[in-house]
Amino acid sequence: MAKSLSFHCSDCGASFSKWSGRCDGCGAWNSIVEEKPLSTGPGKGLGGKRGRSVPLVDLDTEEAPPPRTQSQVAELDRVLGGGLVPASATLVGGDPGIGKSTLLLQAAAAFARRGLSCVYVSGEEATAQVRMRARRLGLDKANVRLAAETGLRDILTTLEAEKPDLVIVDSIQTMWLDTVDSAPGSVSQVRAAAHELTSFAKRHGVAVILVGHVTKDGQIAGPRVVEHMVDTVLYFEGERGHQFRILRAVKNRFGPADEIGVFEMTGKGLAQVPNPSALFLQDRGEPAAGSAVFAGIEGTRPVLCEFQALIAPAPHGTPRRSVVGWDGGRLAMILAVLESRCGIPFAGLDVYLNVAGGLRVAEPAADLAVAAALLSAREDVALPPETVVFGEISLSGAIRPVTQTENRLKEALKLGFSKAIVPGGGKRLADSGVALRPMADLTGFVGDVFGAG
Repeated sequence: MAKSLSFHCSDCGASFSKWSGRCDGCGAWNSIVEEKPLSTGPGKGLGGKRGRSVPLVDLDTEEAPPPRTQSQVAELDRVLGGGLVPASATLVGGDPGIGKSTLLLQAAAAFARRGLSCVYVSGEEATAQVRMRARRLGLDKANVRLAAETGLRDILTTLEAEKPDLVIVDSIQTMWLDTVDSAPGSVSQVRAAAHELTSFAKRHGVAVILVGHVTKDGQIAGPRVVEHMVDTVLYFEGERGHQFRILRAVKNRFGPADEIGVFEMTGKGLAQVPNPSALFLQDRGEPAAGSAVFAGIEGTRPVLCEFQALIAPAPHGTPRRSVVGWDGGRLAMILAVLESRCGIPFAGLDVYLNVAGGLRVAEPAADLAVAAALLSAREDVALPPETVVFGEISLSGAIRPVTQTENRLKEALKLGFSKAIVPGGGKRLADSGVALRPMADLTGFVGDVFGAG
């Protein structure tokens, strides 16, 4: 029986049943190589040798879990789930120039002050350049050792001799293995390098943090299997025109996912922001048409932000739908529900929606705040002052309850908001100090708040 062959593209990772000169997935030439699978028979494909036995332990073993190490940077510890876990692998991605290297250099200095032995490996900068940045950040006295190297064999040999507690590799796309026949940054090299570093972390009890480049779509470049290998995946987000950055956990085996930490970019590096709601609302002036304050939840933290909407006549008959910081498909759904259930048309009108401050909101509870901002802009009527809005809108026009209502109201009260438009039909809350205005459906909301519909 002839053995089956499989081929994959070394640039994008696409799989094929036969070889061809050009990849159909990414269009690269001469990038398809053969991948030899292991045989399914016993002992075949491994040289006919039997492997060693693997020790097994009970689930209820009395062995104490490894302790976490806190950096004393509260925003970073929050996103990590309470601190750095030994033998863990963390992947940090973000746009070029967003501040990944600055954040990790500051993190290395913070963990070094807590007594950890830290090694910073840079494959993109020379050690003199890293020292220059550390001097600008005031970290030149930190007990962090530096290395400028891209050969993974040499790096692992050095780490086995030094036995550090924390290793930061900047970046995984610059690392290369001499056993893999492809260029640095290719799919094969990134996958092999991530596997070697993750295995090193598990074998030696070393925490490893990897920096990953991102594509134009905002995803970490390279094979998706790298995100499955590591324990934690963090995205460093932010807009170039704003001074604050958001560190978001999209995967965390040791803590809650979707947790965020907020930092502010200053001349001395990244400063943590303990109260992000006040930061996102600091430039908000008098109530204006098209503005609605949303009380949201990011991970375990309540965060208030402002939705801004603008409605203008479409000059050429084809209306635009432009969204920044929210899902464009969900905006189309809200517009369709407003037109179908409430009789409020947006045909022939350009719709622009923005989340102030560069925050990205993915929570369905923002539906009602978006609808309020759109109606406020269309009717040119400002919402009542000191009012927050949250609730999920269904396709039938009903306003559905959302989770953690009490935490949202506490955060709103702390920032001086005294009124809230909330979904009706939820559980009755004790006196929260905020005047509640429950709404059962979108038609009632339009009639009560804007006097139309």
